[in-house]
Amino acid sequence: MNKGIFLITASVAVMLLVNACQQTSTAEQASENALGANMPDIKPAVVTEPVLFDTDDPAIWVNPKDNTQSLIIGTDKNEDGALYVFDLNGKIIKNKVVSGLKRPNNIDIAYGLTLNGKPTDIAITTERMTHKLRMFSLPDMKAVDHGGIPVFEGETGFEYRDLMGIAIYTAKNGNIYAIAGRKNGPKNGGYLWQYLLTDDGTGLVKATLVRKFGQYSGKKEIESIAVDNELGYVYYSDEQTGVRQYYADPAKGNQQLALFGTTGFKVDHEGISIYKLTDTTGYILVSDQGGNRFQIFSREGTASNAFEHKLLKIAPVAARQSDGSDVTAKPLNSIFKHGLFVVMSDDKTFHYYRWEDIAGKQLKLKAN
Repeated sequence: MNKGIFLITASVAVMLLVNACQQTSTAEQASENALGANMPDIKPAVVTEPVLFDTDDPAIWVNPKDNTQSLIIGTDKNEDGALYVFDLNGKIIKNKVVSGLKRPNNIDIAYGLTLNGKPTDIAITTERMTHKLRMFSLPDMKAVDHGGIPVFEGETGFEYRDLMGIAIYTAKNGNIYAIAGRKNGPKNGGYLWQYLLTDDGTGLVKATLVRKFGQYSGKKEIESIAVDNELGYVYYSDEQTGVRQYYADPAKGNQQLALFGTTGFKVDHEGISIYKLTDTTGYILVSDQGGNRFQIFSREGTASNAFEHKLLKIAPVAARQSDGSDVTAKPLNSIFKHGLFVVMSDDKTFHYYRWEDIAGKQLKLKAN
């Protein structure tokens, strides 16, 4: 082949490649438009009062005696950080704030852990700089953890003990587990560690290691973890890779069940929340952080694949650069009749969204 023919052939190849990329981009854009990606930002019903430093992750505690008195507990991520407690109007309840925490990162709620012979609800947060889990009873926010429970003990790798994610799994037999994640860890299993929570005999919490599991791409980190108690699954965001799914029950093994959400995210995969229509149906919401939006997948699988989670909607929100989130389908008050979706925003606040605003016409509301 002479030089002129080679240059022409190369030019044609480049043009074909560019056209193919443009066609793919156009098709992806059309698909995103159909899912709602370019709709106006959904506005929150409530924006909380700001914290002092840096909001990161919220959790909803549904008051079992009176839903209208439910609380939002959120982390203020700093070396002089805190857990802030908000009412449903977004106001800080100052006498419940826990200060002096060393970079609290993520938070979750355990309902009905037996302490002193009584079922006790507790808020559990990861304290990155001390490598400990911190635990506080609800709704009084009193410490029940001997000043913190060390985790990832014995690990020596860089950032292998720097706590980040936390999720609570309540098994059908009543056992309650904490599943913890960290800033860095091994790629081929063991990134997440799972602990059984029990009374230590003095009315405080003891954590016993029962499992190490979970693959890691090594691209960035794993922060967000969420558990589906009814279906028995744990999900976590492997940032810049996708959402990984495993069994939450240690007895069912450490095989990865699914990896989804692998395309269409702007930068990082972040907060995961599960809106439950029934015990087996609903939605998995994943923060598309760089896009200031949430990608919403089916909670249930398909008839041919129980672990296939279809993308149903892309919901742009007013919150910016959202890391953590939580959702409940329970009616809480006259504003949040079909549930509440709370997300972190980078202006030191948390945003409360009505579920019907997130759902729009594409998704369902829980029948209450």
